[in-house]
Amino acid sequence: MTYHNPAPQSLILLEKGRYTVRVAATAPDIARTQQLRALCFGIGSDADQDVYDSRCTHILIEDHQQGDIVCCFRLMMLEGKDLGDSYAAQYYDVSGLAAYPGLMMELGRFCVAPNRQDSDIIRLAWAAMTDFVDRQGISMLFGCSSFAGVEADKYLDAFALLRARHLAPERWAPRTGSAEVFRYGAQLRRTPDVKRANACMPPLLRTYLLMGGWVSDHAVIDRAMNTLHVFTGLEIAAIPENRKRLLRALV
Repeated sequence: MTYHNPAPQSLILLEKGRYTVRVAATAPDIARTQQLRALCFGIGSDADQDVYDSRCTHILIEDHQQGDIVCCFRLMMLEGKDLGDSYAAQYYDVSGLAAYPGLMMELGRFCVAPNRQDSDIIRLAWAAMTDFVDRQGISMLFGCSSFAGVEADKYLDAFALLRARHLAPERWAPRTGSAEVFRYGAQLRRTPDVKRANACMPPLLRTYLLMGGWVSDHAVIDRAMNTLHVFTGLEIAAIPENRKRLLRALV
């Protein structure tokens, strides 16, 4: 198997106002990201960690005025033949994507501190990802976008909107790979209330969709992480040029 771990030229990727985006370069850095993940995902322990951590580059956004980590995520580059080793492959049959012709990057464990809902944080995170995508020649970004909790009923408008507008192209669509799923693509028959749908859509997923992203036709019920999540893909060539320019302008 081949894992491509992006090697940034600088540990500091971006600086804007009170925020610094940088690579988690030390064991204490990574430990702090794992603590933030545990807090955000509510997993009931001091740190969220798994075997994928050692395969990834970890990015954090730090408030350098207070010294707090306000956002973190991890990135792993993969070729199509290695997709079975991705985090998402635990939950989805991604064999259809094995024939994808370009290099892919999995985005995982994206979270923002609950008390720091600043739109600049999301913009800086995406700007850092854009920089990686440009420098590494990535063709597709993918990952699991999570809804808090495991009850689908409160997100029915969001799932109806995903079904109506954002399902994956058939040739790349992930198939079911988990025992417990909500098949909104096949089961949900309702006209979405777009305002309610967007209000309960996770911010990361909303950003994917604004850029032209697509999702699986089912959500995995992940009781260990207390989330419902959908496989989310974004082909870089599909991102509108004006959005690319806005993100690159921050780098």
